[in-house]
Amino acid sequence: MHIPNTDPDLTIEQIIDGISNQYQSLSIDCKLDFGKNVTLKKVEKGRIIVKEGQYSDKLYFIVEGCIRVYYLKEGKEISDWFAFENEFVSSINSFFLSIPSPHYVQAVEDTTFLEITREDAFKLMETHHSFESLARKAITQIMLQLQSRIVSLQFETAQQKYDNLLLIRPDFVQRVPLSYIASFLGITMETLSRIRNPKNRI
Repeated sequence: MHIPNTDPDLTIEQIIDGISNQYQSLSIDCKLDFGKNVTLKKVEKGRIIVKEGQYSDKLYFIVEGCIRVYYLKEGKEISDWFAFENEFVSSINSFFLSIPSPHYVQAVEDTTFLEITREDAFKLMETHHSFESLARKAITQIMLQLQSRIVSLQFETAQQKYDNLLLIRPDFVQRVPLSYIASFLGITMETLSRIRNPKNRI
């Protein structure tokens, strides 16, 4: 879900109103409790938010910017997931299983996000039915995105992967370094350069 024209200077209350409008209608009491349990943070481009091996109990809602989730394999960075404005992201294994994160979580751009802990999120789910519905929708969105990536890696050609990426997110190439995109698509930089060259489509 992408909601354009997000203002990074919105207040927490305004951001929560936006979440309520776009994901799940939240009751007034739920919004108030939600606002008391989140932190609005801003990080600069390149900042590592979660490191591999770190326990992470945080869930993030991106107000402005882009976050990458990646892991290291034989010293190489493999981009596993990107999240943009109005999307939720976390070190999902660590958040749900309380294990050391196998991933790094990094800001690709200067990024503003809401942060909530697992404990606070679960308390809100127990207290407010509307927040429980919100959490279910957010988790479903994350799972569908990851499932779509698995299918893409298994069954699509390099050209199809790239074309579908731009179909879903036309500004992806302008916002994410090509080396990150290549690793995300599971192709080499040489292959990415070839399929991006219009002459190769003749």
